Amino acid sequence: MDGRITYAIPEYNHLSVEEIRREQEVYLSRQLKYCYDSSHFYQQKFNDIGVKPEDIRTLDDLRRLPIMMTKEHERENHLESMERFGHPFGMHLCAPPEDVYLTGTTSGTTGISTFTYTFTQKDMEVLAPTLGFQFANVGVKKGDRVMFCFALGIYATSMGLWGLRHIGALPIDIDVRAGSELILKFAETTRATWMLCTPSLALYLAEKAREILNKDIRELGFKGLKLTGEPWASIPEVKQKIEDTYGCRAYDFYAVCGVAAGVSCNSDEYHGLHCHAPHLCTTYQDLVDPVTKQPIDITDGAIGEIVVTMLQRKACPLVKYAYGDIVQIFTRECPGCGFKGPRVKIIGRSDDMLIVKGSNVYPAAIKKEVASFVPQVTGEMRIVLDQPPPRVNPPLKLRIEHGEDIRDDDLAGLANEISLCLHNKLKVRPAIEWVRPGTLEKSMRKTDIFVKAYR
Repeated sequence: MDGRITYAIPEYNHLSVEEIRREQEVYLSRQLKYCYDSSHFYQQKFNDIGVKPEDIRTLDDLRRLPIMMTKEHERENHLESMERFGHPFGMHLCAPPEDVYLTGTTSGTTGISTFTYTFTQKDMEVLAPTLGFQFANVGVKKGDRVMFCFALGIYATSMGLWGLRHIGALPIDIDVRAGSELILKFAETTRATWMLCTPSLALYLAEKAREILNKDIRELGFKGLKLTGEPWASIPEVKQKIEDTYGCRAYDFYAVCGVAAGVSCNSDEYHGLHCHAPHLCTTYQDLVDPVTKQPIDITDGAIGEIVVTMLQRKACPLVKYAYGDIVQIFTRECPGCGFKGPRVKIIGRSDDMLIVKGSNVYPAAIKKEVASFVPQVTGEMRIVLDQPPPRVNPPLKLRIEHGEDIRDDDLAGLANEISLCLHNKLKVRPAIEWVRPGTLEKSMRKTDIFVKAYR
């Protein structure tokens, strides 16, 4: 593998961005008609705004449409379908319930779980090769034994197993709730070559390897890691720490709602998630203001909330779904690998946004600046909230682990440096509480950056 990210459909590698866009618009016309004809929910949505599917011919037409669904609307959709039809898949289900082949829920960390990841067999025939290609794109090969360490069962990440099996890799799928000892012993026994998990779990397993296996995590000999679920790759200090700790490359990956497949390239510097599957959705080409939900022009460096519109889904297709992820989009060629399609960096979640003295602040941005002080800090931190977000009564309270070699006498000066940095970069002056290295517990799943000190 030369580190160059390519498209899942080989023909796209020989097309211009504009030619790929025209291909997407063919899919779009067909998909919108399908949604309108198959779902009373979508019929009503289109009728309410006075638009017919045939009126939407281009991606520009699509971007001008209002938002049709948010996470809250999706939850209401699922509750209504339970009450009216006795199934949890939502009023936007376009296929007969008996044709549902696979379903997976969201984690429910911000509310009731929704069955966003619901597929027919035809959907999986389209999706599995694309997910498999995402792994192959970074070097996972037939015969590789891959530690797959997420919450299994009906959770969304489980669909990745179909991609691994499609390319002939062998998943060693262990539910993270089984604990670190079992994961590490299986990794050692099976001589796994790759591992998929959250960044928090990767760092936690590295800490526990010496205690459980009596060896350094590098001695397991992983060829690579694929990590998802938390912002990490865009923080140079965190990316470097993970790669140095494991002695291999770590890749960021993404497949929001099972469509917006993206993966980082084999570069020392992080250049974002490369959209290698534009045949599945228009997510990387549709942004809105996270507050007003008004369209944002797609220009290099633009920041906004991604909007999901699926192009081939049969079971529960989403159209103009404001998903909640805030991203920065890049339209220029990737300087790391030459990929010509769109790329994004995740900035945060709209429901994680904090408002401090009128300034909008995302936790990932705070963590990035704090991590820039490694090794004076470990990089682990939490935001302590005294009241429900998003509004914060100043000062913003941060709990930060200091580095191993920092003396108590140096902490006040270090706190001032960090506070000044955050003021200059993010317009917030925090109150910092120092804790010793290893104090802040890491989660086996997603590590929550918030400590909710209110009742």
